[in-house]
Amino acid sequence: MQKYADYIKRIEIDSLWSGVKHIIWDLDRKVNVLSGINGVGKTTILNKVVKGLAQGGEFPSHLLKGVHLKVYPEDAKWIRYDAIRSFERPLVNSELTSQLNIPMGTEMDFQIYNLQRKYLDYQVNIGNRIIQVLQCGGPDAAKKAEKIAEPKKIFQDMIDQLFVSTGKKIIRSENEIRFSQMKETLVPYMLSSGEKQMLCILLTVLIEDQKPYVLFMDEPEVSLHFEWQKQLIDLVLKLNPNIQLIMTTHSPAVIMNGWMDHVTEVTDITVGSHSPEKTDDK
Repeated sequence: MQKYADYIKRIEIDSLWSGVKHIIWDLDRKVNVLSGINGVGKTTILNKVVKGLAQGGEFPSHLLKGVHLKVYPEDAKWIRYDAIRSFERPLVNSELTSQLNIPMGTEMDFQIYNLQRKYLDYQVNIGNRIIQVLQCGGPDAAKKAEKIAEPKKIFQDMIDQLFVSTGKKIIRSENEIRFSQMKETLVPYMLSSGEKQMLCILLTVLIEDQKPYVLFMDEPEVSLHFEWQKQLIDLVLKLNPNIQLIMTTHSPAVIMNGWMDHVTEVTDITVGSHSPEKTDDK
């Protein structure tokens, strides 16, 4: 049986820059924000960890050379994880989008397309669980069913509140995500860059189904309004209280709602030209 980690306790990277810099980063259970000037290695650190996680999250045998993870529980061999990148780059494979007959033009559009498929699976899963609870009966069956459905409602309420100034609302009777605006129906590919970005992040977190996940985000503030940046961490934690965030940022707004103590400078986790000493965790 696959044993999954609840979170990552430490990231160690030998020889990040040609053998002269090594990384030892002890992580918080919930929120970890990596900061530093351009070119110092923030994205490189995240990429080295994510690239070493196999599809599905099996990690000890797939980690890149020089990358070491300490997790909790210590004997876990798998990590549930998601990685979100923020760039609205044009899709290279336009032939694929034409075959799908969907108006996608950017990599973020393709992310949304894949998330829509996972969202459908998520709804089937929670629907089956609700049916099972109701069939079992009992005086609290209705409350249990309501609790299973609650994260989806929280997600929908969040999106509606975030988009309220433009009059967009999720059509809750649809299986796929669609929006109504001034009596017109919009698909997610018609949203602004910032709206797509926030939808991608929150939908990714929703379909984690409140399981322990590690969410890697590289500069998620790109395209987000200042007020959305301030709310981002709190929204993610509300949707999945069991998540661990590991992210990079250049934006002070992201940490303004009480997360300043969770910021780590790359220079503070960098040691010299010797291999980092493997010490016991405190």
